[in-house]
Parts: sequence; C-alpha cells; structure tokens
Amino acid sequence: MSIDNALASQIVEALRNGIPPQKGVSHYSVGNEKIINGIMRFHFPGMLNHGIIRFVSGSWGSGKTHFFRLLREVALHNNCLVSNVELEKSSAAMNKFQSVFAAIIRMVATPSYYVGDNVPEIAPFGTVISESLYWLAKGTHNSQIEVTYECYQKAVDKLMSDPGIDIDFKKMVKQYWETFLPETPDKTIVEETRGEILQWFCGEGSIGIYRKKYGVSKLVTKDNAKIMLQSLAGFVRMSGYNGLLILFDEAEQAYSIMRQSALREAHNNLLSLINNIEALPGLFLIYATTPDFYSDPKFGIIIYGALSGRIGKPDENRYPRALDTIWNFDAVQTDLEDYQKAAVKIKAIYSMAFPGMDELLPNDSHVEKRVRELYQQHSHLAGIRFWRLLVSSMIADFDDHLEGEVRSSEILYDDIMEQLRNE
Repeated sequence: MSIDNALASQIVEALRNGIPPQKGVSHYSVGNEKIINGIMRFHFPGMLNHGIIRFVSGSWGSGKTHFFRLLREVALHNNCLVSNVELEKSSAAMNKFQSVFAAIIRMVATPSYYVGDNVPEIAPFGTVISESLYWLAKGTHNSQIEVTYECYQKAVDKLMSDPGIDIDFKKMVKQYWETFLPETPDKTIVEETRGEILQWFCGEGSIGIYRKKYGVSKLVTKDNAKIMLQSLAGFVRMSGYNGLLILFDEAEQAYSIMRQSALREAHNNLLSLINNIEALPGLFLIYATTPDFYSDPKFGIIIYGALSGRIGKPDENRYPRALDTIWNFDAVQTDLEDYQKAAVKIKAIYSMAFPGMDELLPNDSHVEKRVRELYQQHSHLAGIRFWRLLVSSMIADFDDHLEGEVRSSEILYDDIMEQLRNE
C-alpha cells in the first residue's frame, strides 16, 4: 500500500493516541518479518487446500493488535478477505457461535475496500456479495460494470451448482444479486431489500417474513452457524478470493467471566473448530489471547483436557514460527537497532503528515540517539513494554520539534511513562 498525506495523518493521529492505525502498519513495523514471511510461504498457499488455525499468546502490550493489523494488510494484499472479530461476552461470545458468525459477517473487509480511500461501510458483506456477482459473471471484482440478466443468470447457475454451500445461503445471495438487475425498483426499495438480506446473514429478523419473501426455511442459529461458516468459506473461494482470514481477538477476556456451563460450551465450540478446520479450505483462523487462557485453573483450557491436548501451551522461550500451533509473542525480543529503524520510519511518516516541516524535525541520527537514550532508561520491570513507550515518545518528540520546545530524553521519558500509566 502506498502512503500519501491523508494516510500519513491517520497513522500519526492513531500513534499519538497510543493505538495501532487501521491502515499503514507495514510502513513502520519491524521485527515481524520472519513470521510474516513464514505465513506467506506456508499458510496462504496452504489454505487453498485445507483450513488452518493458529493461536497467538501474548501479555498486554506484547504487540498482538499491531501484528493483527500488519497481517490484515498482508492478507488483503494477497487477495484474501479479512474479518477482525473481538470476542466479547455481550456481542460475540464463543459459547454462542451464531453471534461469532454474525460478527465475522459484519467485520469482513475486501481488498478493494482496503486499497481505496473509503469510509468504513455499515454492512461490508454487501460488497463481498456484489463483487462475487461481477466475478462469476465477468471474471472481475470491478463493480462499475452494468449487470445484464445474462450475467446474473450465469452467476446464479455457478452458485446453485456448488454442493458445498447451504441452500438458504445460496438463495439469499441470489436475492441480493437480483437487486443489481436493470429492472429493479427505486433506490430506496433496493437498499431496504439489501439491508434485510444482510440481516439474515447475521441471524436477525423473523423466519416467517424471510420464508414468505425469500423462500428460505431457516435463520442463522446456534445449531447451524458452523455450517454457515463452511458455506461462507466455499462462497469466498467461488467468488475469486484466495480465502478468508479471521482474526479472533480475546482482548476482553470474555472467557474469564463466563459461567461454567457457558465456558464449557465455548470450549466445545473451539474444539469443534479445531477438529473440523482441515475440511474447510479457504479458512485461516487466528485466535489471540493472553497467557492465562492456557493455564488459569478456573477458566483456562487446562480444565478441559481434550482442548488443552489439541492446542498445547506456549513455549516460553520459543520465537514465533509460522508452522507452530501457538505463536508466543512474549518470547519476542526486539533489539535496540530494530527500535531505531522503527523510529526513523515513523519520522518519515510524520514528515509526510506535515509537509514542508522537514527542517524543523530531527535528522535520522538524532532520532536514533533519542531512541537509545530512552531505551537505556527503560527497565524490563517497568510494567510497560518499550514499544508502547517508543511510539508515544516519538510522536511527542516530533510534536515538540514543530512547536520549538524540545524536552530532554529524561523529561520526555518521565512524561510519557506517567501518561501511559494513567491510561
């Protein structure tokens, strides 16, 4: 992805707020090259033939979110769809897999959306369905081409002939495609129809209404959500994408506040995914969580022998490798040189966000010196990862240079550490 002033400004503002940006992480990321290369070498080709699941373990601030944003860019660049799902008790809990499937649908992103300067869509799965129509009819994802009845029928024939996709899934896709035909009603009715159809994929609405209007026999429910995930995988491959990368993020640690019955159901659903993933080509699932997910005696998978036996536990000293089942980000050791490279890259992005201000910013050697001074002050017992400190400190330092009030490294370090502790 190329970078311009708009994207540079978005990156800088995100880093100023202490969070990885939605786009552009690859422009300053360092230290993840080995595992990213391994994923590109082994898993992107492999997912064409079989499903894949991997786990990420890492304490707070270990870089899991940063890694997910980076991997999303790589996957989209490799013609994959990506869905980033935060597993939360209230909206997407693993014990209620129909809610997880709905979140996958709601959060999906396409390569065409990502490379454009687009506003996030309310229902991005609509883009997936429309691009599938163009692909099956014309061999392109370009949605600017007019859809004729012949094109529509060609796509429908291919869709309906696929035995790996649920029949109601296919019927709702077909109904969505019909809204692109030249004789469709006015725009308001079209948008309402599309909205209703997308709600069905999320398990919302009344079966009576859907049966009458669209001829389906069921909604997406707890009992069929895994079948729908299988259908989604097949639909994605049919639609000209290399696969679907699903990034599950347990940042809220929903499993730690579940009742025992709900926790067991969540564990059963996860075990079912693991046991059946090989039969789902086109799916690549990555499940990120904190170390207690594996070892906590109350809610960790250690209490469920079948699941613990299938996943294992993080190796405390093993650097993440793509073919490993668990990628332990707490084992990643980033050296000073990598931090300095990242800081120089961030300065280049900052410079693009504020064109014409280069003469006010420190040169690369001064940036490297600043990083070294901050690094020397930081203790591994501080409770805050140096990467978090580095990103916030660099943006603050560049801001200081533009304002003409530059702090010493000692004062800058103390100010940023206090800021991070108060977050």
